[in-house]
Amino acid sequence: MAVADDLDAERATLLRFVERFALVLRESGMQPMQARVMAYALADDADRYTAAELAEGLQVSPAAISGAVRQLVQVGFLVREREPGTRSDLYVLDDANLWTRAVTAELQTLRRFEDVAASGIELLGADRPGGRRLAETRDFLAFLREVLADAVARWPRERERRGAGPD
Repeated sequence: MAVADDLDAERATLLRFVERFALVLRESGMQPMQARVMAYALADDADRYTAAELAEGLQVSPAAISGAVRQLVQVGFLVREREPGTRSDLYVLDDANLWTRAVTAELQTLRRFEDVAASGIELLGADRPGGRRLAETRDFLAFLREVLADAVARWPRERERRGAGPD
């Protein structure tokens, strides 16, 4: 009985953490169930799940999982696989360079924001208050993109220095 109690306590601790982490992900713009699945896949020890296993682990209906895993597959956090002889898809956390891939994708988004701000400056003129704000926006986003690109490039050496495993 003590082993079962320990497992229940570990599970409760995991789920409390998942909800706390998912809240932060939601505050950054991720959809609620997508955030919960992402947090669970990162924190749980397994690296592959069926939709039913995710639903059971998160204590939600399987229907709630389908849209979340579809979105996470689209952005590259999860990879869909199928084992020979099975009927269920497996969702695998693709944790090889997970965060460098995510930030690299964000670099493209920052570039698009820069480009839109630049086109606004051309249309409205840089000598107007709106144009000046757009110019600062463009310049800040360019700076942020450059800093993040440098951080992504430096990360393999930094990961080694910190003694961390692959992200």
